[in-house]
Amino acid sequence: MPVDPSDIQHMIEAAFPGASVRVQGEDGVHLSAEVIAEQFRGKNRVEQQRMVYAALKGLMNGPAGELHALALTTKIPEQEA
Repeated sequence: MPVDPSDIQHMIEAAFPGASVRVQGEDGVHLSAEVIAEQFRGKNRVEQQRMVYAALKGLMNGPAGELHALALTTKIPEQEA
């Protein structure tokens, strides 16, 4: 069953208040997401990605998951000079 990109975006936004989240994809199975969140500060990339996957509440659980692939980019907000 395909997943609506806006549903993924809302799930991530709920888990990371104040984050900038962009989710793209047309087939509902292979999506990309960029998440820029202060909550990532002090975390390495693997930890950041695990945080996002946890927010998806099992949608990517192996073959049984509804979302087959998520190309994920995580970032920390840039400091203002």
